[in-house]
Amino acid sequence: MIRRLLARWLPARAAQPVAQTRATLSPRDVGLHDAVLDGWFLNDSGELLKGFAITADDSVLDVGCGEGVATLFAVRQGAAVIFTDSEHDKVRDLARQVEALCAKASLGLVSNSLPLPLADGCASKVVCMEVLEHIAEPEPFMAELVRMGRPGAQYLLSVPAPAGEHLQKGIAPASYYQSPNHVQIFSAERFAALVQEAGLVIEHRQASGFFWVMGMIFFWAGERAAGRDPGGAVRDRIQPPFMPLMESWARTWQDLLTQPGGLAIKQTLDSFLPKSQVIIARKPLDAGDAP
Repeated sequence: MIRRLLARWLPARAAQPVAQTRATLSPRDVGLHDAVLDGWFLNDSGELLKGFAITADDSVLDVGCGEGVATLFAVRQGAAVIFTDSEHDKVRDLARQVEALCAKASLGLVSNSLPLPLADGCASKVVCMEVLEHIAEPEPFMAELVRMGRPGAQYLLSVPAPAGEHLQKGIAPASYYQSPNHVQIFSAERFAALVQEAGLVIEHRQASGFFWVMGMIFFWAGERAAGRDPGGAVRDRIQPPFMPLMESWARTWQDLLTQPGGLAIKQTLDSFLPKSQVIIARKPLDAGDAP
């Protein structure tokens, strides 16, 4: 149900600054603008995230692809793509979009990734965003991700940050923290250990997304006010038309970002209460390079 939160809500299109036309402002557009400020979706440099560049020479594996934000970004860079998800509809819909955009061979798989029916070392770039928190036993899942990368492959991994997850307890429905939703909460230390013990070398870490922590709180409040059962799929309900609380919050956040010092305030709040934590890591070229 509730999967790939921040990254999966962003539109799979070229990132553009949010227009200042107040009537057209939406939480999704503001979320995209906020992400670009954090170094995501850098079209000019071909970086999905600053430090994670994708080129036409890459073979990109997107595990838990959802609506395909990462996959479609990779396609726009000319890369070959393999994308997987446990939901058939997501894979089918993304396959249609990829086919329309990409001249290279591509592969979409419906799989829970344990194991992935792919050969060792099939990818030079591996993306797995907002998935590990759904996995009851993340260690074998990480081992499978590492198996997929060729020597020297780069990895982009993200999970929800613990502060935001704990804040939502008591606000979100109980199902938010039950299978198949969020069954893991990773501290920064545990997340790093999971990556390193799988054999990867960490190159970069960051945490951000205060906008979406508060956006989710307003989402839950709006659901309750509307008398809706909060147990359904969150990502299927955070779509236009947006509830008034979320629209008001998006407008407030965008107004803040346009103020002098607004970016510095955003960065402070991101560090205090981030939505997601991200690791860029690399598979050693040989055993002697392992940590």
